[in-house]
Amino acid sequence: MPELPEVEVVRRGVEDVVTGARITRITVRDPRSLKRHPGPAEDFISRLTGALVAAAVRRGKFLWFPLIGTSSALVCHLGMSGQVLLGDEDSDFGPHLRVLVELTTRAGDAIHVGFVDQRIFGSLAIDELIPTSDGFPGGLGSLEPLVPVSVSHIARDPLDPHFDEKAWSRRLRSKHTDIKRALLDQNLMSGIGNIYADEALWATKRHYRHPTHRMTRADTHSLLEEVKAVLNKALAEGGTSFDQQYVNVNGQSGYFAQSLEAYGRDGQACSRCGTTIHREPFMNRSSHRCPRCQRVPRTR
Repeated sequence: MPELPEVEVVRRGVEDVVTGARITRITVRDPRSLKRHPGPAEDFISRLTGALVAAAVRRGKFLWFPLIGTSSALVCHLGMSGQVLLGDEDSDFGPHLRVLVELTTRAGDAIHVGFVDQRIFGSLAIDELIPTSDGFPGGLGSLEPLVPVSVSHIARDPLDPHFDEKAWSRRLRSKHTDIKRALLDQNLMSGIGNIYADEALWATKRHYRHPTHRMTRADTHSLLEEVKAVLNKALAEGGTSFDQQYVNVNGQSGYFAQSLEAYGRDGQACSRCGTTIHREPFMNRSSHRCPRCQRVPRTR
């Protein structure tokens, strides 16, 4: 599933194109991609046609486009295999094109935006905007203190300038759970999935089952710094692509997979100590760790 860096790559890729653009036409090829829209495809089309886009905004793994003169936004979630691709009238977005959005940019150029989703776990929906609970901007890409209803339940992400480290640390340390479950909890901190949780834990030499209530403020601070470091590095390298299910808006793969230290490196040597990386079952998925660097926590 695309995580924070991959969605931020998409946001940056479309930001200049969609900001101030007018939506001229919507073609829904597969209504299943509108499963989170509160109405039929005809409602989706009629509400968007002619609308002006104010910005491209992201919080965690959610992306949204506020509509000028309304209290609503077009919300996009990529799911497992969703892609947002830019093209023109001659572009072939392939057999998995679900929704096509035609725009006229501020400069008067005609742009086609394809929502492509092989597995159809992603979605597009029009949602109402509500004030943020803390009064700060809803997400990266806008100064407006507004957030879609469907996004308001998730916490800010670690790259958000208004992320509250003290509050996050306090909440995390008050929970009786393990550290990876806490990293994946979008209500504590959004945007982190399996890949970047494994990478941050490898960097801090922590086992994924390390109890959160045993962590100190210094522990959580060092973990957060590693989380931000790995996210920023992934972002600089265009995100993580293992196959063509994640690409940027121009159809290009990210290359952070070449920099991974733990995730997906089962059977390979740890770059720090040479011990073989293990892949172990965790929450109906997998965790990757170095058995020497990331030892099983002692029970008390």
